[in-house]
Amino acid sequence: MPQQPAAEPPLYLPPHLTTGHWQRAGRALLAKMLGEFAYEELLKPVPGALDGEYLLKLPEAEYRFTARRGAYDGWQVDPESIHCSAPDGLDPLRFLPYARQTLGMRGETTAHLIRELSATLTADARQLATALTAAELADLDHAALEGRQGGHPWIVPNKGRIGFSAADAARWAPEARSPRPLPWIAVHRRLAEYRGVPGLERPEQLYARELDDVDALRAALGPDADDYLLLPVHPWQWDETVLPLFAPWIASGEIVPLPTDGDPRLPQQSIRSFFNTARPERCTVKLPLSILNTLVWRGLPTERTLAAPAVTAWLHGLRDADPFLRDECRVILLGEIASVTVDHPVYREMPEAPYQYKELLGAIWREPLGPFLDDDERARTLAALLQTGSDGRALAAELIARSGLTPAEWTGRLFAAMLPPLLHFLYRYGLVFSPHGENAIVVFDRRDAPSRLAVKDFVDDVNLSNADLPELSEVPAEVADVLLRDGAQGLCQFIHSGLFIGVFRFLAPLLEAQTGLPETEFWALLRAEVLRHQDRFPELRERFELFDLFRPRIDRLCLNRNRLLLDGYQDRPHRPHAARFGTVPNALVAVDVRLPARRDRIVTPAP
Repeated sequence: MPQQPAAEPPLYLPPHLTTGHWQRAGRALLAKMLGEFAYEELLKPVPGALDGEYLLKLPEAEYRFTARRGAYDGWQVDPESIHCSAPDGLDPLRFLPYARQTLGMRGETTAHLIRELSATLTADARQLATALTAAELADLDHAALEGRQGGHPWIVPNKGRIGFSAADAARWAPEARSPRPLPWIAVHRRLAEYRGVPGLERPEQLYARELDDVDALRAALGPDADDYLLLPVHPWQWDETVLPLFAPWIASGEIVPLPTDGDPRLPQQSIRSFFNTARPERCTVKLPLSILNTLVWRGLPTERTLAAPAVTAWLHGLRDADPFLRDECRVILLGEIASVTVDHPVYREMPEAPYQYKELLGAIWREPLGPFLDDDERARTLAALLQTGSDGRALAAELIARSGLTPAEWTGRLFAAMLPPLLHFLYRYGLVFSPHGENAIVVFDRRDAPSRLAVKDFVDDVNLSNADLPELSEVPAEVADVLLRDGAQGLCQFIHSGLFIGVFRFLAPLLEAQTGLPETEFWALLRAEVLRHQDRFPELRERFELFDLFRPRIDRLCLNRNRLLLDGYQDRPHRPHAARFGTVPNALVAVDVRLPARRDRIVTPAP
C-alpha cells in the first residue's frame, strides 16, 4: 500500500479570539487612539454642547465622545461614551481609513499600522480573557506580574510585533506567560567578543555562575572549545535571522548550535529580556529579536552591547561612592554585568545598511532583582501601577488599601522613593536615566507602601549632559563613546516625558477616579518632593537652575507621530528618536483639570 501522507497539524486558533473580547479590546483601543492622537495634536477634536464633550469631524464620519482633560494637556477618553455617525466607526481598524486624510498618513503607513493594531488587539483580547482581579494581581511576584500588564500606555500599537506569527506570539509574548528554555550557541572568537565587569573579566567566570555544567555544552566543540564564546539565543531569532543570515559561518563551523541549559525563561514586557524562573538568583538575559515593536527593531546594537559592562561598572562606582545614593536612597542599579557581541562580517562594512542588520546576534546578562531585596520587600515595575483588574479595581487602589495609608500618604511615599535618586543623578552628576514604566521598578515594604527604587537598562537609556561639569570630566572612554550627550533641557525631558508624562499622566486620573485623590493634589505632592530634594542640597543651586524642571512649558514629545508621519515603516541606518511638536504646560507649575459634566460616565483609563 502507498504510504499515507502525515496528517497536517490543525490550524492555530487563539481561544481568546471571541466577539466579546475583541469588541471590548477594540473600544478601549479606539479611546486610546482618540486620546493619544489628540494629545500629540495629530487630531484636533472641538468642544461639544456639554462640558467634557468633544466632536471630531472626519471626511466620512463624525465622532462624539466625552473626555477628561488633565496634566500636560492630556486626554482620557471614556470608551463607553464614543459614538460615530458611521455604522462601523467603533471598529478601531475602520477608524484609520476614516482618519487617514485628516492625519496625513501615507497609504503604506496606514496599511502597516492596521497590521500592528490588529496584532495589538489580539494580544489585548488575550489579556481580557485571562484577567485577574486587583487583589490577585497584588499577590503576584515581580516576574509573574510582567505577563499581566497592558503594554506601553502612550504608544497606540504597543504590541504590533511585526515579524511574529500568531503562533509565535502565543509562544513567546509576555502575555503567553509560558516559561521556556533557551538554546545556546557557540561562536568563534573571530566573530564574537566578550566583556564583563570586574570579577567577570573572563567568560569562564560568568559561565561558572550561570551554567550548571559548562563542560556539557562545550563538549560538542572538541579540542577547540577555548576558541569559542557561549551565549543563549532566542529560538525565533535563530530560525528567522541567524540561520539565514549567518549561514556561511554556520557552514564553516564558526557558529555551532548547542543544547539548552535547561532553565525555563519567562519573557518580560520588553519581550527580548527573560527571567530565569528556576534559578531566580541567576541573571536576566537580554537577547536580540528582529521584530518591529513600539517604534524600533528590537535588536542589540553591537557597540552598546559591547560597552554595557563598562557603563555598569561606572554607574555602580558613582552610586557606591555617594552616601546619599548608597545609604539613604539605597537605590538598586540592576547592572548589565556581561555581554557577548557578534557582528555580521558583511553588514559591519556597510554603514548605510538599515540598523536592524547591525543588531542581529549577541546577549547581555543583567543582574537579577531578587538578591537585592530584603526579606520583607517585594517589587513591581512602575508600569504595573497602571493596571486595572478584571473587577474594575486598580492595582494601585488595592495596594493603597493594603498599606493602611491615605491615598495622599501612599502617593507621597511613591514620590519619595522614586524622585530623590533620579534627581540626585541629574543634579549632582549630570546624567539621567529613562525612568519609564518598565525601566523603573518600585520596591515596596511588607505593608505594600513604596520604599525605594530599582532602575535597569543603562546602556540604551542613560544620557549625559553636554555641559562642562567636573563630575563628567573623567568618564571612562569606553563609556563616553556610547552614551549620548544632550543639553540641559534635553536631560530634563527624560524626567518629564519618561516619567511624568509617560506614567504619571495616566496614574494621576486613575488615582482620582479610584481613591479620590484629586489630580491637582497629586501634582502638588510631586512638586513638593522636587522642592524637598532641592532644599536637601542647597550647594547644588546652580544645577537646579541649569536643569530647570520648573519651566512653564516644555516640548511635547510625540511617540505616535513618529510612526504615523515621520519614520513610518521605512528602514533607516539609525534608530529613530521621539518627535517634538509644540509645547505643553508643565504640571509642576500648573495643572488644568477639566471634567465631563457627568462624572458617572468617567471610567478608569485603560492601561
